[in-house]
Amino acid sequence: MSRTPPAPGGRARTALPVLALTMASAVFLVSGCSGAGEPKSAGPTPAASAPQQMWAPRKPPPPLGEPNSELTDGVPSPVRGLPRVPSGDIHQVSALAVAKARLTTMTSPLDEEGTDEKIKNCKAVGQKSCPVQPPRYRDLNGDGKDELLLGIASGPYFLFLWAFTVKDGQVTLIMDEGERPRSVELSGHDVIVREPADRGYDIRRVYSWDKREQAMSERTFEYVESSRK
Repeated sequence: MSRTPPAPGGRARTALPVLALTMASAVFLVSGCSGAGEPKSAGPTPAASAPQQMWAPRKPPPPLGEPNSELTDGVPSPVRGLPRVPSGDIHQVSALAVAKARLTTMTSPLDEEGTDEKIKNCKAVGQKSCPVQPPRYRDLNGDGKDELLLGIASGPYFLFLWAFTVKDGQVTLIMDEGERPRSVELSGHDVIVREPADRGYDIRRVYSWDKREQAMSERTFEYVESSRK
């Protein structure tokens, strides 16, 4: 699979809308001490109604593909060449060692910018010549233990996002995405990426833990007003 950074304009992805059903409830106002009167009703409870179906195809369409099929390219997968971590504490493993070991599991170079060789020659994360950005740690899957999130810079705009957890004592890749980000943020268990789009808008992607896939999956794709004018 080619890892060449996409041309400006980003990638086209399908957004999955979320349908919310709001149920109204009755509220009763009750007065206080004796002499203040009897409890008073706030009125009748509005009748709840189920969603009303409007249109549907005569025959259900075939599925688009396997759920979260984008994750099947080696995610999740154990990273070879790293020591076992029986404690499950990923802080015990060097972030740079994880990045270098990750390269050995890849079947093709990251890009045409020589990023692979730069990672192999890197002595410490955060150095100007090292594409591995300072690591971030956050509990992404809600198990109470930190995961490791790495950013790998490629060229002037591109960034690979890798996330790792410890599963059964093995460091395991749970996220492998390529972005052209304006910003990358952590919020709760989510990774939020904003990419510049066009005409004053950004693309906002939210990656969350997918329990079924045991990996980080894109849950939200939306256009939002750019924070930069």
